[in-house]
Amino acid sequence: MPLHFELVTPERLVRSEEVYMVTVPGSEGDFGVLEGHAPVMSTIRDGALTILRTHGGTPETLAIQGGFAEVNDRGLTVLAEQAG
Repeated sequence: MPLHFELVTPERLVRSEEVYMVTVPGSEGDFGVLEGHAPVMSTIRDGALTILRTHGGTPETLAIQGGFAEVNDRGLTVLAEQAG
């Protein structure tokens, strides 16, 4: 099953899609999120968010700045101050 992923900034919804895995630059270190990940909430630091749409696929990297990440039973939501 895919992971539902949303990337949101104060200005707009940047992404809303089904993906295989996302690596988030957490304030305590990078962490990867797959479907079925335990619920967690973390602050994020400025860095690179990496998205894998399929297992073994080509990763896409987006620069993000500050914010929060939440994993729950609906998926992963990243609320970033800025995303590029």
